Amino acid sequence: MIRILVCQKWVAPEGDSRGASHSPADRAALELALHIRDRAEDQTEVIVVSLGGPGALHGLRDSLARGADRALWISGPTDLRSDAVAAAIHSAVSTHLVEIGVPDWVICGDYSADRGSGSVPAFLAAFWDAEQALGLVQVTEHSASSLGAVRRLDGGRRELLSVSSPAVLSVEGSVATLRRATLARELAAATMEISEATAPLGPRETPVEVTAYRPRARMLAAPAGQTALERVRSITDTATAAAHGETVALTPDEAAERILTALRDWGYL
Repeated sequence: MIRILVCQKWVAPEGDSRGASHSPADRAALELALHIRDRAEDQTEVIVVSLGGPGALHGLRDSLARGADRALWISGPTDLRSDAVAAAIHSAVSTHLVEIGVPDWVICGDYSADRGSGSVPAFLAAFWDAEQALGLVQVTEHSASSLGAVRRLDGGRRELLSVSSPAVLSVEGSVATLRRATLARELAAATMEISEATAPLGPRETPVEVTAYRPRARMLAAPAGQTALERVRSITDTATAAAHGETVALTPDEAAERILTALRDWGYL
């Protein structure tokens, strides 16, 4: 039996459940798991797990309607730190899904709908002592126990990977498009049993205060002049007709020093 664990995060913007959803990356993770199951020669089971409030149940039932075999809801706050989220998932799976042991594949989206850090998959790989391949933009199935993948690198480069199970993957939303639910699955998902667990208390994310960008203040010399008009002309460099340009004949060393002196006078140095 091959078991694939799909981790998803159901996010409601500003607490409004009408706009709640999984991220495109989370949906791609589920579709990849379903694709592996459909093409596997061995018996394969897809289990979705989600940590959050009661609203997460809607996301789990949607995943069941799309084709997942089982679901596990971990009741807990959504602002836990990434290491605490991974610890809660590992503990809940080990306790409530004992028969799984170490999942063959753990597939996550590389970002959630609330644009989290995307670091939960790395912590899960550490807990299960599994291989990890994160930030994947393409996955090619070789067999149920080995996958080929393409990972995004900086500078437009790509890295080709060969990953063997057990492993933790995180994928971008472009990897796959989640299939639609059939009417029969929609009706069946409404009454399917969902396992429940409770997340232990753990460290919370520190709220980040977001403010408007304000450039750093720069010290400038006070404008010269006896009258307001003279000071304005000093600030705008219009005190004399020749103020906009100055022609000097200097050696390279003298020219460099002249430039530095002007920059100091203007307050840049």
